[in-house]
Amino acid sequence: MIRSLGRAQLVFDLIVAGVLLLISVWSAAATRPVMGPVVVVLFCAALAVRRLSPTLSLIGVWVAALTQIAALVEVNGGNIAVFVVAYSTALYGRRAEHWLGLASAVVGGVIGAYYLTFASATSYFNPVYADARNLVSFVAIAIGLVTLFALSWTLGLLTRIVRQAREAKIEAAVAAQRAAYESVVEQERTRIARDMHDVVAHSLAVVIAQADGARYAGQTDPQVQSVALSTISTTARSALAEVRQLLTQLRHEVPDGPQPSFSQLPELLDGMRAAGLRITETTSGAPVPLLQVSEIAVYRVLQESLTNALRHGDPAGSVAVEWRWETDALHLRVRNPVRPTPSPLAPAASAGSGSSVAIAPALQAGHGLPGMRERAALAGGTLTAGMMGHAMFEVAMVVPAAEEEGQR
Repeated sequence: MIRSLGRAQLVFDLIVAGVLLLISVWSAAATRPVMGPVVVVLFCAALAVRRLSPTLSLIGVWVAALTQIAALVEVNGGNIAVFVVAYSTALYGRRAEHWLGLASAVVGGVIGAYYLTFASATSYFNPVYADARNLVSFVAIAIGLVTLFALSWTLGLLTRIVRQAREAKIEAAVAAQRAAYESVVEQERTRIARDMHDVVAHSLAVVIAQADGARYAGQTDPQVQSVALSTISTTARSALAEVRQLLTQLRHEVPDGPQPSFSQLPELLDGMRAAGLRITETTSGAPVPLLQVSEIAVYRVLQESLTNALRHGDPAGSVAVEWRWETDALHLRVRNPVRPTPSPLAPAASAGSGSSVAIAPALQAGHGLPGMRERAALAGGTLTAGMMGHAMFEVAMVVPAAEEEGQR
């Protein structure tokens, strides 16, 4: 296996191998003028490619060691490469390579001890003439060399584990950042989709109601058509401006534009009344300050509730909007009669009744009710919505008051 290395890493490894060669070649040449330098060159070559190819490096060390044994070359500085290569096979090698490195450390330690104990400068091994003292020396040297080689390999393995743990930690942090970013993007897209639903559904409901009313009433009173067209024009322009702003947010990362607040509630109610909705308001308690996110949530929930009442409510009935202020919260309740739509497949939506009246599909799915609940939750409040009795739909929302500085 050839690993990919940077130029600086290759240059560094070559320099280290070159320095070891210069230090060791002279002492090796003093005892073995020919084979001594050859052995040192082989060891240094193996050292130079230890990171580029742990397999070639391991093979090179074995070739150098066996050549040293065969030529009876004494131990010299080039043998340091054995420890470094054992370390490198555990650190850089694949699974098979680093286990071969461990096996080489054990076998190489035993062979090295045998060579150091029974070889001489003038003859090959003479274990037959070895006495008990030489055997003890052999065992001691073998244990020492195996321990040193295995320790080098173990240090490489520990370094590898530490690096992998660090890389895994970095990857986990990057993955967490990516997940957080994707979550923020998804939340923003969900918010924009929710706002788009609120704007388009509200505006189209008003436009449709005005157009239908003008179509029938205009036959007897042309002035009604003029008022209706004016309301349609105003509503459409406002919706177009908000949709453009939402589409801009989808394309670019720009600061949020102006959001609705309590100051626009009268305008919202007047617009729905102009669309033909009969609204009665009741207020109790003294108003308390709310956070901006709570004001936006209340506006959007009221807008969605009135839009649903206009689209699915009974035109003969009226919508009751109740504001109840308490010292720590605002309670908003919107009730409207629903047009009966009997259906044998409709779910039992009545709370505590056996009514077979089906809720309009728009009230069962889509962005409407889930969006209202999510807005209330983001504002720290709660929202419930459902059928009350046989044909009355109710939305009840509670949002907490803003905490004063002394209460935090």
